[in-house]
Amino acid sequence: MDILHRIGIRDTTPEKVYDAITTIDGLAGWWTEKTEGETGVGGVIAFRFIPGGFDMKVLELDPGKLVRWEVVDGPPEWLGTTIRWDLEQREDYTIVLFKHEGWREAGEFMHHCSTKWASYLLSLKQLVETGEGAPSPRDVQISDWH
Repeated sequence: MDILHRIGIRDTTPEKVYDAITTIDGLAGWWTEKTEGETGVGGVIAFRFIPGGFDMKVLELDPGKLVRWEVVDGPPEWLGTTIRWDLEQREDYTIVLFKHEGWREAGEFMHHCSTKWASYLLSLKQLVETGEGAPSPRDVQISDWH
C-alpha cells in the first residue's frame, strides 16, 4: 500500500523544487527544522520531530526529475518503505508526484501519516512559491499521535 499525493507549484522550475528536497536548508525550510546528514546518493538524512524522527537513506537522485529515499530508522511501520518524488514541468507549474511506498498495512497510523504528508507538501509549495514554509515545529497540528 502506498500514500500518494500530487501538488502543482506555480512559477518555478523542477530544479528549484529539487533543491528544496535535496538540500539540508531546503528540507529544514518545509519539513522539519531539525534536519541534518548527507544528501548525496548513499547518504543518510536524519529528520527529527517533537515525538521522534526518521532516518532516510538516499537511493536515487536525478536532478530536476527524481528523488528516492529508503526509511532505515524510525517507527516500525515506516522501516523498509520508500519515499519517491517525481518532478515535471507543465506550463507554469512544477508538478510533484509524491509516493510513500511499501506500507505493510493500512492502519490508523498510515491515515495519520497521509494527512501529515499532505500538510508538509503544502509547506513545500509555500516555501518554493513564497520563500517561507511551515516546517515542524511550526506545522499544522492535526492531533497527537498515540
